[in-house]
Amino acid sequence: MIPAIEKDSLEEIKIFQEKKLAELLAYISENSPFYKRLFAGQNIDISKVKTLEDLQHLPVTTKEDLQQYNDDFLCVPQHKIIDYASTSGTLGDPVTFGLTDSDLDRLAYNEAISFACAGIAEGDLVQLMTTIDRKFMAGLAYFLGLRKLKVGVIRVGAGIPEMQWDSILKYNPSYLITVPSFLLKLIEYAEIHGIDYNNSSIKGAICIGESLREQDFSMNILSKKITDKWNIKLFSTYASTEMSTAFTECEHGKGGHHHPELIIVEVLDENNQPVKNGETGELTFTTLGIEAMPLLRFKTGDMVQFHDEPCACGRNTLRVGPVVGRKKQMIKYKGTTLYPPAMNDVLSSFDNIENHLIEISTNDLGTDEILIKIAVKNQTPEFLQEIKDHFRAKLRVTPKIEFASKEILNPLVFNPMSRKPIRFFDYRS
Repeated sequence: MIPAIEKDSLEEIKIFQEKKLAELLAYISENSPFYKRLFAGQNIDISKVKTLEDLQHLPVTTKEDLQQYNDDFLCVPQHKIIDYASTSGTLGDPVTFGLTDSDLDRLAYNEAISFACAGIAEGDLVQLMTTIDRKFMAGLAYFLGLRKLKVGVIRVGAGIPEMQWDSILKYNPSYLITVPSFLLKLIEYAEIHGIDYNNSSIKGAICIGESLREQDFSMNILSKKITDKWNIKLFSTYASTEMSTAFTECEHGKGGHHHPELIIVEVLDENNQPVKNGETGELTFTTLGIEAMPLLRFKTGDMVQFHDEPCACGRNTLRVGPVVGRKKQMIKYKGTTLYPPAMNDVLSSFDNIENHLIEISTNDLGTDEILIKIAVKNQTPEFLQEIKDHFRAKLRVTPKIEFASKEILNPLVFNPMSRKPIRFFDYRS
């Protein structure tokens, strides 16, 4: 199930997107209070925007804009809203998104072609291990997409390894949709309770919320720890509520595939200009085909790289590499630029570490200070020194590290009000 547009040449895709861009600009200038005000205030003539390169003449939209003017982004009357979703609020206050019936159809199409990209097909059975309530768009999107693919869904929800294994052994699903670190908990539970997980029905897992790969697409420590024990395929998928679109890996694992019929993407530098091919910049998108809350040049805060060579799967679309980190979470420490994912990766290599969190603060000199708290099975000064040496070898710097108990860390990391683990706490002034 590869949409024809994704097999077209990059030039054909560009022509298609430019036509859709013109339609979007006409739509938001007519129906969006926010963009109508923005265009008038900056004397923007949308008729002059004819190519993707012309996007650079238009202002960007930020998370702060969404938080401050949330309702002004709505392009339809309230009675046309069928579903209300909200962002997770990882980098600020959550934002509410309304979806019309047409938007829900688009969401289902997006997930259907994304799951098909990962090899899920009619006849498969998928265990959904994420919440579908609490205004969580992703859980609803997964269900709608699988239904559109005519794939069976077991809606177990998040957590509780015993319940997950009871369902796996009873219904024999072929794929799981989950946060990848939770797969380690499934493995641990199976080993303790004598479950032969390598002879289970599971063929693969669609993994959300955490990275599986290094920037060269090799497996990172987390994915190695999973697949060294459990012989299943792992597929990374990247998405957000704001874009209502996913970038999902195919079987070749070389980045998340772009769906050009749904979204225009840019990678921008600090001055909102496109970075050179292969360089890291902030993922910025313009949605196509959204009725209720379309967005123009929305800056995600995620630092990524694009890859534009054709993929062996037959798609010619751009691919988004693993997220390097969140722009607002960038840390300058002793002359080195760090992002939390790199520190998480170092800590994931130690089986003795049961849980961890990272705290960033501003010291007396006005520079960034890092404190990592770890809960371990066996506390020794030698182990602490081993971690510090590993940090120095991998990241060239050694942050302050201290032991803490699971009882203290677990409620912070696994906050019941959050949809995913929270390991980064930013206390900088």
